Amino acid sequence: MSRKELNRYEVITRANSGIITVEEAAEALGITERQVTRLRNGVKKDGAAALIHKNRGKPTMRAISEEVKQKVEALYKSEIYTGANFLHFVELLAEHENIHLSYTTVRKTLNNAGIQSPKKRRVSKAHRTRKRKAQEGMLIQIDATPYEWFGGKTQYSLHGGIDDATNNITGLYMTKNECMHGYFEIMRQTIETKGIPISTYTDMHSIFRSPKADKLTIEEQIAGKQVNDTQFGRAMRELGITLIPARSPQAKGRIERLWDTLQSRLVIEFRRHNIKTVHEANAFFCDYITKFNDKFAISPEEVN
Repeated sequence: MSRKELNRYEVITRANSGIITVEEAAEALGITERQVTRLRNGVKKDGAAALIHKNRGKPTMRAISEEVKQKVEALYKSEIYTGANFLHFVELLAEHENIHLSYTTVRKTLNNAGIQSPKKRRVSKAHRTRKRKAQEGMLIQIDATPYEWFGGKTQYSLHGGIDDATNNITGLYMTKNECMHGYFEIMRQTIETKGIPISTYTDMHSIFRSPKADKLTIEEQIAGKQVNDTQFGRAMRELGITLIPARSPQAKGRIERLWDTLQSRLVIEFRRHNIKTVHEANAFFCDYITKFNDKFAISPEEVN
């Protein structure tokens, strides 16, 4: 008998002997009085054996076969799926392999095969989280990240926008390097699908802000001298979109977290769909954004 079953037997025996009441036995075991009465009757009839779980020694109905375990392990080790984080792998098994298993089952199966998830939790520095904007379209965070999206050592820059209130991706566009064209393209996607946002949160890149802006003297600022907008900044001003420069990566944490997620998932998705070029990737994003938002977006605090 297990320690838990022994403890139950001792309490039920005391209840049968009248040392404690049914109510006291129920409180001690954390069960109902009705359950105590049922257990008392069982012990009187069959002794301690009545407390041993009837399924002990039997294979669980939820157990998966060795054949399925081996297939899951082989798929994960294959060229297509290797390196996928386990949660993403569970989704891919259901979507492409018609294998429907829980995350826990897949994790245990792979762990037992000596495979650990590549996505480890980072120890994050404590910082105050900024409250989300209340409505969709109030603030779009935009950024670009270089990464080896197609494997190998060649990096390409993925430009993206994410709505601060909903976590909806509003646009994705890949180029060889971070550039104004990439940002114009994600803003075009944003405006076409979501409308013109009120403001955008950017970094201090010269695409958004002239490097001369920090060189004005106090006297020049008092005199009202201003630095001309960049081409991107002028376009946003004409659209009535306010550019807000972030002073650190942590300030635009929502899109930084998006990059972590996409760097984990897109490499596998590209491999699975045999995508090897920037042109193919940009064509793929149209459907992928919808699929991603269906899974990860949240409802805004207020509806427009």
